[in-house]
Amino acid sequence: MHDERRRIEERVERVHNQRIKPAIYSATVPFEVEAWHAPGEPVSFEEAAAARYTPFAMDTQWGPPWGTTWFRMRGRVPAEWAGRRVEAVIDLGFVGDWPGNQAEALVHLPDGRPLKAVNPLNQYVPIGNPVSGGEEIDYLVEAASNPDILANDFAAPTPLGDVLTAGDKPLYTFQRADIAVLDEEVWHLDLDLQVLRELMVHLGEHEPRRHEIMHALDRAMDVLDLDDISGSATAVREALAPVLARPAHASAHTISGVGHAHIDSAWLWPIRETKRKTSRTFSNVTSLADEYDDFIFACSQAQQYEWVRDNYPHVWARIQESVKKGQWAPVGGMWVEADGNLPGGEAIARQLIHGKRFFIEHFGVETKGVWLPDSFGYTAAYPQLAKLAGNDWFLTQKISWNQTNKFPHHTFWWEGIDGTRIFTHFPPVDTYNARFSGEEMDRAVRNYSEKGGGSRSLAPFGWGDGGGGPTREIMERARRLADLEGSPKVVVEHPDDFFAKAREEYPDAPVWVGELYLELHRATYTSQARTKQGNRRSEHRLREAELWATTAALHAPGYSYPYEKLDRLWKTVLLHQFHDILPGSSIAWVHREAETEYARVAEELEALTAEAVAALGADGTRVFNTSPFDRAEVVRTPQGAPAYVDVPASGSAPLTGAEPAQPVQVEGLVLDNGLVRVEVAQDGTLASVRDLRAGREVLADKGNLLRLHTDLPNYWDAWDIDKHYRNRYTDLLDADAVTVVEEDALLGAIRVTRSFGKGSKLTQTITLRAGSPRIDFETEIDWHEAEKILKAGFPVDIRAPHSSAEIQFGHIQRPTHTNTSWEAARFEVSGHRWVHIAEPGYGVAVINDSTYGHDVSRTVREDGGTTTRVSLSLVRAPRVPDPEADQGKHRFTYSLLPGATIEDAVAEGYALNLPLRVADAAGAPEPVVSVAGDGVTVEAVKLADDQSGDVVVRLYESRGGRASGVLRTGFPLAGARVTDLLERPLEDADVTGDGGVAVALRPFQVLTLRLQRAEGS
Repeated sequence: MHDERRRIEERVERVHNQRIKPAIYSATVPFEVEAWHAPGEPVSFEEAAAARYTPFAMDTQWGPPWGTTWFRMRGRVPAEWAGRRVEAVIDLGFVGDWPGNQAEALVHLPDGRPLKAVNPLNQYVPIGNPVSGGEEIDYLVEAASNPDILANDFAAPTPLGDVLTAGDKPLYTFQRADIAVLDEEVWHLDLDLQVLRELMVHLGEHEPRRHEIMHALDRAMDVLDLDDISGSATAVREALAPVLARPAHASAHTISGVGHAHIDSAWLWPIRETKRKTSRTFSNVTSLADEYDDFIFACSQAQQYEWVRDNYPHVWARIQESVKKGQWAPVGGMWVEADGNLPGGEAIARQLIHGKRFFIEHFGVETKGVWLPDSFGYTAAYPQLAKLAGNDWFLTQKISWNQTNKFPHHTFWWEGIDGTRIFTHFPPVDTYNARFSGEEMDRAVRNYSEKGGGSRSLAPFGWGDGGGGPTREIMERARRLADLEGSPKVVVEHPDDFFAKAREEYPDAPVWVGELYLELHRATYTSQARTKQGNRRSEHRLREAELWATTAALHAPGYSYPYEKLDRLWKTVLLHQFHDILPGSSIAWVHREAETEYARVAEELEALTAEAVAALGADGTRVFNTSPFDRAEVVRTPQGAPAYVDVPASGSAPLTGAEPAQPVQVEGLVLDNGLVRVEVAQDGTLASVRDLRAGREVLADKGNLLRLHTDLPNYWDAWDIDKHYRNRYTDLLDADAVTVVEEDALLGAIRVTRSFGKGSKLTQTITLRAGSPRIDFETEIDWHEAEKILKAGFPVDIRAPHSSAEIQFGHIQRPTHTNTSWEAARFEVSGHRWVHIAEPGYGVAVINDSTYGHDVSRTVREDGGTTTRVSLSLVRAPRVPDPEADQGKHRFTYSLLPGATIEDAVAEGYALNLPLRVADAAGAPEPVVSVAGDGVTVEAVKLADDQSGDVVVRLYESRGGRASGVLRTGFPLAGARVTDLLERPLEDADVTGDGGVAVALRPFQVLTLRLQRAEGS
């Protein structure tokens, strides 16, 4: 047989695109359109309905960046169309090749009910199937003119990312507003051809099936009357029916499809626009559910549901009905799809708590899996926290973006730092916006790593981020691919059903231990430093407010625990942990608002804490310690003078002025407190740090060396830091001044000021306090660099085989060598409050109050010794998508802790992030809870969310070994239960004979205790 592939494929392509597609709508009449351009921020339907509209013609420009234009569209269905399927077709002037992040609209009926959205690949609004003819159509259409931030392919900065800088030039040209007849037979023919053409070109040239499809298509084109597409469509479809009816092979891979519409809670648009995006997409989804009984839609992020509930009650009611019918599946069980690395342990717990409770309360549904497809890596604490919240499975996608190594599994057991395992799946289709294209189906099968063990995978389908979600075309593709030779089989089903089947067929799936590190987007640990600092400070302020509110509720008559306020503030913080806000990868508008919100949260939490402390009474000045560790350290009195105090964990003590063992001595640029001796060089670096207890020099070279690197990644400026940043840098060794600024028996401080780069200024106060080996670097930067990253390096004279970095409820070890490509790819990593390096018998920690990104490297010196260098990433200067990212002033502190064990690092990490509070108060007679037992660390103390008055305590093993101890209460204890994260009882706790609670923990185990107070307490 002659090879006619080229002729046939080109013939089919032209006829399909140029003749069949244009015939899908067989007749049209235009709407009469009027417009009203809303001033400023979006308005309510009622305000828009009362506005004055003016005539608007097609091919007219509309929509300034971030503007809203309301269009009134009126028309009549022609009487002769009776019995036909009629739709409104609206094209706002859609641009680009991405259906999200541009113009989109929500169509309302005259009474204000949202009907359906209009999106680039979902432009229709159903009118009738069939119509009677003569129907009057009256719509009010709210159209958003969101700018296409990705239009320049991230090649250059754009001012469009903030309404303050975007300008007012119209962005779009309205193309179409018609009432149209959908020729269903032509529409189905179009879909038949799409599926067959795409299947054909992705089959191997040696496959008989490819050639069978090709010749069937050629014969079908002979049947098509080019002068009467509609009239011949049925015959063409009949010609194609046999090739579409050939069943899939018995061993064909099965793809479980579930509708999806990944909507970032903020990213290249502000939060206010996400509220509208959710209403539009969810209107589409509920409309599609009415058309397709077999459609199932999975949707996460309780926050987005709450926005729809509060702002679009009609859409909310439709969602509730879809959930009842089983077509809408709440998933994920989190308040938002949060970043997978940066939120603290308690914050991730609250994400799960608030998310799962919302779905239980409003839908009677307890979600069973963590749905987190788009975060930038995943902490090894997740398996335990997910299981403690009652989850059975975990889904993600982003690891498929790895820059260096291909992750070896798609279906596997993920084991966390404590040993907990959770069944996990990465969809091999490598997208969470699938459309069942031939290329996607081919990729899913080729890519699937567990062939021979498993036979199925998941494919979330639908256009995300304002693209409108799943479409009827995607559902039709799924139906055609349900059982088609040459393709995997597609079944639309609930994610819970997929995971149950996948686990049943592959119970002994491989195991991956530890973090799921994304070999990309490493700069998200550092970008937008003020946003990250706002999160860190908010997490610790929430801890402080809950502890002292609980203390006051137990000991202060008349005090009421602020349940509602704490709940609201937690949800605000959880929202801003979304995986494009906290990582620093959003437009300027988002981060400007985030900083404002964090300031408001700080003000409210400070007021709540002050109120709780004041409720304890006032008979003198006391010091309050929110940390779970006893502390003896220097604080400032209300008059500003230093004082040395000794305060119990989670308790308070009078400001009495105890005496440390040795005073601080300051001689020139040398600070000495009998524990460590710190010598500051004339260039402002550390010339020496000598641990007097161990009798050894800590540094192998200049310490606290500030290094300014060129930082231009290949792509994704705010997201990425590429390895070549290391190759070009400037060491900041020119100090403007190095001076002693405080010389007291309790503390000594040396201030270093620097000017560098393009007008940037930096001031560091190096402080050593009595009784502590911790050296603090209180830092203020006025930052004006572009495409740079500033790092602070500590070259330590330690041969450390690995570093340990704090993560949620524990820490993770990473090799310091680069033997393999996996280790080499971890050239920038994340951690929370501390990084620790050690050799047998000696360790050093670097602690911080708001820094997440760091790197640890090692070299061998000529003398044979090893230098292990810990470098904190302090601040970056990306220009896309926010041209002014990180510009301006920053204040933060990091510290060097010589001679530190892991337990020292844990304690000092809490101490730096939870400063002692000095206030006039009587103080509680004793802490709410106290623990006797090394390694048992209290993370949260609060009253139970059900307002029963029970006290809830969350604690964990923090050293990485087994731990046991006894928890004692500062109130009469009537009983204790172990609970899950949602505070639901699991089993009785072990209450000792003298009223304590015995605790025994495995390494990094998290334990939640619910403590019942005795009556009258």
